[in-house]
Amino acid sequence: MDLLTAQEYRALAADLDPPGGAFIDGGFRQAISGKTFNSINPATGEVIAKVASCGAEDVEIAVEKAREAFEDGRWSRLHPSERKDVLIRLCKLMTRNARELAVLESVDSGKTIFDCETVDVPEAINCIKWHAEAIDKIYDFVSPASDDHIAMVVREPVGVVGLVLPWNFPLLMMAWKIGPALASGCSVVLKPAEETSLTALRLAELAMEAGVPRGVLNVVPGLGADVGEPIGRHMDIDMVSFTGSTETGCKFLSYAAESNAKEVVLEMGGKNPAIVMEDAENLDRVAAHIVNGAYWNMGENCSATSRLIVHEAVKAPLLERIAAHVREWPVGDPLDPEVRVGALVSEAHFNKVSSYLSGDLEVVFGGKAEDGRVVPTCIETDPSSPQAREEIFGPILSVLTVSGFDEAISLANDTPYGLCASLFTANAKRAIRGARMLKAGTVTVNSFGEGDITTPFGGWKQSGFGGRDNGLQAHDQYTQLKTIWIDLSDDEDEAVD
Repeated sequence: MDLLTAQEYRALAADLDPPGGAFIDGGFRQAISGKTFNSINPATGEVIAKVASCGAEDVEIAVEKAREAFEDGRWSRLHPSERKDVLIRLCKLMTRNARELAVLESVDSGKTIFDCETVDVPEAINCIKWHAEAIDKIYDFVSPASDDHIAMVVREPVGVVGLVLPWNFPLLMMAWKIGPALASGCSVVLKPAEETSLTALRLAELAMEAGVPRGVLNVVPGLGADVGEPIGRHMDIDMVSFTGSTETGCKFLSYAAESNAKEVVLEMGGKNPAIVMEDAENLDRVAAHIVNGAYWNMGENCSATSRLIVHEAVKAPLLERIAAHVREWPVGDPLDPEVRVGALVSEAHFNKVSSYLSGDLEVVFGGKAEDGRVVPTCIETDPSSPQAREEIFGPILSVLTVSGFDEAISLANDTPYGLCASLFTANAKRAIRGARMLKAGTVTVNSFGEGDITTPFGGWKQSGFGGRDNGLQAHDQYTQLKTIWIDLSDDEDEAVD
């Protein structure tokens, strides 16, 4: 799809009429309390929509309707090919409304329209389509039992699932979760982040139009304490999949322990290293990967490259090239397709990220913050600094200098997180050995990335556990395994002619 001009995108944004009610049992409704909150465009401060501020009583209704839908089989017992057909229709509707979704995502989150048009929306469509196509191609199996027995191992949908989304990739993370959840036959109660609820509500509307039955996909917007916690504690929700901060994710473990011991899948924070060794080839290409990893989506990315661990022999030429590539990442109006760095998601988050720019810093470039935007920043620091230890979730890259391979690996692993890591080296043996030594769920060699829809994504340590998004493995968290043991032996005492 060709990009429009900034003026054209602004005109589309002015004409948006986003839904604001909770989507429960196939239709929009206001919160029982009547409360609302403002969805604010972080780039302008303007109110885009008033959104239903739901509470525990709304969660209760959504779960009740989701349970009814699951138990009567209107979705859970459909033939897999029928579920596939519905989800493919949803993808077609998303494609037909792709530009609306992209503009809505941009104004609601501060993300650049460039990213929304070229990454978030097409990848969300591809994700749902991929899981839809997998529905009737995931086989169960028969175990090698004795001649007198048949042992079948089958998977069944886990039931009613609670999906709790982050604000940094609202539409894409919704697709990552509802794709395999709906493909598996589950019913869904989904909480979008309060900062970015609008595309989730619009997608639920499109799902209903595509033929997802009433009660199967429910979207309940609201604050974390009002909606997230009731989902985590609900006795009739069978599992929760959460993406967000480590602090909040850990709360869901407590909620589960204090309620029905529901399954919990967590994808949380990261402090991801990129190691550049002295033999790395093509430093200009390396610099382009580092810039993309550090500043894509304004650094509001759990897999962002936030620590550059660079060998002293190549530090100076690499930083020079990084500074050159940053010039290709202009900061400005997110609806301008030339802009690569938009506004941070909220004033509160802007203040948090900006706080890391105070004090006596050795700034390589950047270091400025105003009007809700932080320019791409690079600082040299030591491993004990807050900038090198804490998840900033903004466009700030910390540079740490090493003199050898083992030191680089040790420094990369010196973090409570373990989501992603990158290693740049021309030595194949070192690359493989380093990839095995790095304690992270995804390791890229000579590139920055997260894999693709075919590869499982998730973390180690405080970056998460319990399951994976993407890949066929994403279906595992939304299904239960059942063994069916059939005795075929003859009972001579009860044999009849």
